[in-house]
Order: sequence, then structure tokens, then C-alpha cells
Amino acid sequence: MTKIKLLIVASLVVALGVLYVGQSQFQEPVEAANNDVMAPHFLVDPLWPKPLPNHWVQGNTIGVDVDERDHIFAVHRNTESQFMRIQEIGLYSGVAECCTPAPPILEFDLEGNLINAWGGPVEGAPYVWPESNHGIDVAPNGDVWIGGNGGPDSHVLVFTRDGEYVRTVGVPGEEMDSNSTTAYGRVAEIAIDAANDEVYFADGYVNKRVAVVDLNTGAFKRYWGAYGSSSVDDDADDTYVPGEPGPQVFRGPVHCAEPSNDGLVYVCDRGADRIQVFRTDGTYVREVIISPATLAQGSTWDIDFSPDEDQEFIYLADGQNFKIYIIDRESLEVLYTFGDGGRQPGLFFAPHSIATDSQGNIYTTETYEGKRIQKFLYQGMQPVTVRDRAPTWPADEL
Repeated sequence: MTKIKLLIVASLVVALGVLYVGQSQFQEPVEAANNDVMAPHFLVDPLWPKPLPNHWVQGNTIGVDVDERDHIFAVHRNTESQFMRIQEIGLYSGVAECCTPAPPILEFDLEGNLINAWGGPVEGAPYVWPESNHGIDVAPNGDVWIGGNGGPDSHVLVFTRDGEYVRTVGVPGEEMDSNSTTAYGRVAEIAIDAANDEVYFADGYVNKRVAVVDLNTGAFKRYWGAYGSSSVDDDADDTYVPGEPGPQVFRGPVHCAEPSNDGLVYVCDRGADRIQVFRTDGTYVREVIISPATLAQGSTWDIDFSPDEDQEFIYLADGQNFKIYIIDRESLEVLYTFGDGGRQPGLFFAPHSIATDSQGNIYTTETYEGKRIQKFLYQGMQPVTVRDRAPTWPADEL
């Protein structure tokens, strides 16, 4: 009987041990899942957009925006200096069957069909086309705002969505000064705050400020510099040293100024690897440094927000490190990144600008020899399992 009791006790101990181990193994993944960071995930669409007609090719693709109809507008540089003339644009050069630069403004639908193409200098036109195309943004009424970062580009142009001229904002060819109310300093990006009838200029490659104009008239309204300064010293020291406090002026280029739904403005000070956050009146709120060891062209190139009402996430393009950051907007914490250098879909050569559509998809452009626009399909909220350069290639889905 004693032996039987001992066997029963031993069996119970083993059973309890197995149950405990089983419960531990069962509970551990649940606890891990509860601790997982959730964030939007994406897969590249390798077949978007569809091929351009007319033997057209893109140059440095330098701006992108999505309008109220979920049409995607891209601006690229189509001057002959952007291409290997004989080798790349032989049709334009009169020596081969292919190819020729596409018009600078390209409009696509969600499926990647080219809907419209227009723009460029026209002899006798009532406007001065930018020497070097740059940012683009589309107003709710369909008007397209276009910037430029060429030598004399001290203005912004406004057209209808079909390319009819509306107005010039600023004086073309005027001397650039961060405290000017009539000229801009090679505007990098443009962002429209339709709720307040205002337009924000990331101003820019020469000037060191954010400038705000009226959406309906283009009239100058206000400006500010780094940390909300009401005047800007263009000659101030803008040295950036990783690990040390950043300069008191924007190092530049001031490469984005994006207003959010809750009355904040997020400014990309590209050369100082930072995003500074302001209220719409220019009051400084806070800043975050992104990949602070990045030198040369800097890490903060352009941002857009997730399309939910709260705009919970920031999407940041980094053209020096060749990746996209997914950032929690409230904490400004980087949740993860995707992308790497390369030519294949999902990889980048200098992702320059970024935009989202109403479905949550991301669009990126690439400058230099990247010369393209890519679409990343929203896959919903998923746990973050790879923190840096998460894969986006849909190999298992094709």
C-alpha cells in the first residue's frame, strides 16, 4: 500500500509538473503577444504604376501628393540634363526609337493608370516655370501647387488639376531672404491646411524658415524659424555635430512642413536629422532627432500621416539611409523601418517624398537615379517583429 501511495503521489507531482509547463508554454506567447508593438505594415506593389505611354521616362521624381479622389500626383524633373541624353532619351535626341522625357506632372489612379500629364515651360506664358521642379500638393478644389529649388526659384505656381494657370505666389527671380514677405528661398515642399485655408511652405533650400500663405489668394501671412524664432538670421552658425545640441537655426534644407488635424506642424530640418513640432502660430512644442549619426544629406526628408482621424502614425522618408520610418505620433518613437538600398521593388535610391491615400497605402518617390514612384499596400495593424528594415517584398503573396 505504501508503494502504491508513493506511486500515486509521484504521478500527481509529474502531472502537476506537466500541467505547469504546459500552462507556462501556453501563457508565454500570450504575454509576448500582449507586449508586442502594433503598427501599420506594408507590402510593395511591384507592378504599380503601369508603364507610361509614348516612350515616356521619368527623371528625378521629386514630389508626390494624393488628392480628394485618391488620384496620385507626382512631379519629376524632365529637362534633358536629368538624363543620359544619347543612351536614355534617344528618341528625344533624334537618334533612336526610345525614349523621351514625360511631362513633369503625372496623374495616376489607384490602379496605376496614367490619367493625365502636363506642365513645363511655355514660351509667352504668364508664369515662370521652376528651373528645378520640386514639391507638389493638391488643394481640395483640385488646384495643384508646385514649388522649385533651382537657382532663381523664389516663387510657387498654382494650376488647375488639368494644367491651366491660376496664379504665382511670390516674385520669380527676387533676392532670397528668410525674413522676406514677397519672395521664397527655393521651396522644398508644400502642404495645404484646407480647414484653415492656409498653405505651408518648407522654405527651403536657401531660406531657413516655414512660411504660411493664404490658400485662396496666395497672400503672405506669417513665418517662423527654428524653435519658433520670429526672425531668422541667415548668417547664424548652423553646424550640426551628432550627439551635441542642434543649431538654433534650421540647418536645412527645410524640407517639409506638414500640418496635422490637431493643430500641430511637423517640420523636417533635413541636415540636422530632426523633426521640430510647432503649433500653427509658430509656437515651438518639441523636437526629435532621427538617426543622429547621419551626416551628408541628413535623415528627415519628408513626412505624411496615417489616414485615420487621429493620424496616429507618422511616415518619414529618409533619402540618405534609404528607408521609411513608422513613427508613433504621440511619443515620436520610431516603431520600425522598412526599405534598403537597391533597384528592385521595395528598395530605394534616395526616397525623397511620401504620401498616403485614404485606404492607408503609401507612395514614395526617388530622386537622383532612382527616378520612380512606388506604391506600398497597407496590410493592416500587425505586431512589430523586425525593428529595422522590415521586408516588404510580397514573395509569398505572388
